Amino acid sequence: MEKIASFTIDHILLEPGIYVSRKDHYGDVTITTFDIRMTAPNDEPVMNTAEVHAIEHLGATYLRNNEEWKDRITYFGPMGCRTGFYLLIADDLESSDLVDLIKDMFTFIRDYEGEIPGASAKDCGNYLDMNLGMAKYCAKRYLENTLNHIDAAHLVYPES
Repeated sequence: MEKIASFTIDHILLEPGIYVSRKDHYGDVTITTFDIRMTAPNDEPVMNTAEVHAIEHLGATYLRNNEEWKDRITYFGPMGCRTGFYLLIADDLESSDLVDLIKDMFTFIRDYEGEIPGASAKDCGNYLDMNLGMAKYCAKRYLENTLNHIDAAHLVYPES
């Protein structure tokens, strides 16, 4: 069986950043999948499910309410390895096109106060497994360590 594209990236060299994972074409529509990598794989601790779940709810809410982007947002959700998130957008884009959006989203998460959207038994299948405090910490860390000074090397996957 052929390796899928995301398994061909050298995760030993991969650092936090924003990367184009793949582009899929469906007729006239291009779906760009972004790798929103928050921790260095196999080098830093992964995020716990509670903060990942809170970031997912807050991030999806932010993205689907963003006037400029909401009609192109296809999906935002966690990676199984818990080192980041995938963001799928209906458009042919590059990582540099997303820097401001991702900064704004993580600033929103860092500064968020109140009940997490969708965090109820009626709205979510595991609503008790969320940690807003840790989500805010992870957002702040990603902003300070990566997004606020992101460079070209953290916008394109490393070469093996």
